[in-house]
Amino acid sequence: MGEVSVARFIDELKRTHSCGQLRAEHNGQEVVLFGWVQYYRDFGGLRFIDLRDRDGLTQVVFDPDVDAASHALADTLRSEWVVGVRGVVRDRGQQFSRKKGEMVSAHNPDLATGAIEVVAREAVVFNRAETPPFEIEDDTDTNEEKRLQFRYLDLRRPKLQRVFRMRSRMNLAARRYLSEEGFLELETPILVKYTPGGARNFLVPSRLHAGKFYALAESPQLFKQLYMIAGFERYYQIVKCFRDEDLRLDRQPEFTQIDMEMSFVNQDDVFRAVEGLLFTLWREVFGVDLGERYPVLSHGGRFPRMAFEESMRRFGNDKPDLRFGLEHTDLTGLVVAHEGGGIALLKDLADAYARGEDRRELPRRIVKAMVVPASAALSRAETDKLEDYVKGMGSKGLARARVAEDGTWTQSPFARTVTPAFREAVNAATGARGGDLLIFQFGATAMVHTVMANLRLHLGRKLGLIPEYGTRGDDWRFLWVVDPPLFEHDEKENRWVAAHHAFTRPHDDSVPFLETEPGRVLCHRYDVVLNGFEIGGGSIRLHDPEVQTRVFRALGISDEEARVKFGFLLDALRYGAPPHGGIALGMDRLVLLAAGAESIRDVVAFPKTQKGTDLMTDAPNHVSPEQLAELRVRVVEG
Repeated sequence: MGEVSVARFIDELKRTHSCGQLRAEHNGQEVVLFGWVQYYRDFGGLRFIDLRDRDGLTQVVFDPDVDAASHALADTLRSEWVVGVRGVVRDRGQQFSRKKGEMVSAHNPDLATGAIEVVAREAVVFNRAETPPFEIEDDTDTNEEKRLQFRYLDLRRPKLQRVFRMRSRMNLAARRYLSEEGFLELETPILVKYTPGGARNFLVPSRLHAGKFYALAESPQLFKQLYMIAGFERYYQIVKCFRDEDLRLDRQPEFTQIDMEMSFVNQDDVFRAVEGLLFTLWREVFGVDLGERYPVLSHGGRFPRMAFEESMRRFGNDKPDLRFGLEHTDLTGLVVAHEGGGIALLKDLADAYARGEDRRELPRRIVKAMVVPASAALSRAETDKLEDYVKGMGSKGLARARVAEDGTWTQSPFARTVTPAFREAVNAATGARGGDLLIFQFGATAMVHTVMANLRLHLGRKLGLIPEYGTRGDDWRFLWVVDPPLFEHDEKENRWVAAHHAFTRPHDDSVPFLETEPGRVLCHRYDVVLNGFEIGGGSIRLHDPEVQTRVFRALGISDEEARVKFGFLLDALRYGAPPHGGIALGMDRLVLLAAGAESIRDVVAFPKTQKGTDLMTDAPNHVSPEQLAELRVRVVEG
């Protein structure tokens, strides 16, 4: 047979199956496959290739006795060439095993198509490929920078192909569920008005309005509220959002969220809708029935709920990982009651509390402890490394004590000075027993919470209590964290700021404290947490314009300033706003956890580095002076 044309395969033969589709029941069928050459092998005159597409691999055999032309073509094939093959499916049969000295099955049980192979009768090269800069395989040791530079090649790896196929299924399942629940898929603007107070925005200069800027939307928040005021009642959108913030394991400058808003609802209604969505995703995408673990609880929902205050006290953050223990014990009350317990470093803290000093004027200080069980068998050197770890987070050190069988403390600078009564009270409060290691942290509240929360996670992985990053377990622990403060005190600026945003409805019994004691105001905000990651957050919104105005005043925003920044929303609230609330689920974080990926960059098709750059396209880049002049923008170097 002469040279085969590309047109014959594309226009006439057409692809019949994917490379992951063929099984034993297809034996004897003629098939046409398209894909990339994964591996090439030469065995005594027969040529073999593994042909790969997004669905999997199929072994193709080129036999000169079947078709000499395709056999000759096979001799030229190399990795990542794009080819088409017409052939017949057959059983792989048997092969001689030198190790066993006998004929054994040639089936490959590790491959979905491992029972068959395709004997080529015709083949064509669609496109030759240069030698790729790294092997297209899952277990590559190529550094991430090189893979991001050639991301279109990295995305060919089967592991990443599986991630994005799963992501597509999640999108489809979410759309189907929300549509069936009466939600309308509606779009919101990307170019919006800059409103200070939330996350840092990307700014976009306006060519038509010199000196003015748009902001890239960090959230559809205000617009989805306007949809509720417009009477659409149930909105959703799988939407891109943008935040110009420092990057980390689970954050990118542009990210995707499943955004929802509902009218005439309370918090429980939102929870039921979100739990139903997550149940659907886990069932349809992963084949996991969450109903077995999460029956209906007394509050009518499925996932357990924990108050923000309890979460901070027990775990040091508002996104606790419930897969393991190592909970914190707040010892501040004991320290005060025992006047420092004989420990000089704690005496000053106890005295400050006794004097009743304003805890908002001086950063409030607390004392926390955590018990590392004797079974962990941490050596003195390992314990010293824990101190280095916390110093890396800004802590001055890590106080600790080994509990002896009689309850006394050893290996501790406190051992000689601690009062027996305080030591016994601490052992009792923490549940520490002989052989256990007590770890202490005291100082400014935020620092103590941060250090102890991260130390808990560090120990959880070190002791094998939770999987390492990049490993997917099957222990799915969902939790709602509820009733946080509406405001938090900015110590640097000595003023109250919104803990999340200024459009959250305060608890009815907290409203009287808006002007007098903002720190006491709790609100209807909530986060849904999975295995230590916040996968979604939302709130019941303020639909009462009078209360909204009082919240602005508590934040130090005058009526005039509120009018300038949020006048359109305040006007809309006065034209009949229904009670409403919603949530946004982080799609990237959901896929990160579901896939067991190491970082968010593994589940975003074309991600940015930790410095916010795109190594593939070399973005961001310089633009010409003419473009800057047209925008009336000047670049200041430095």
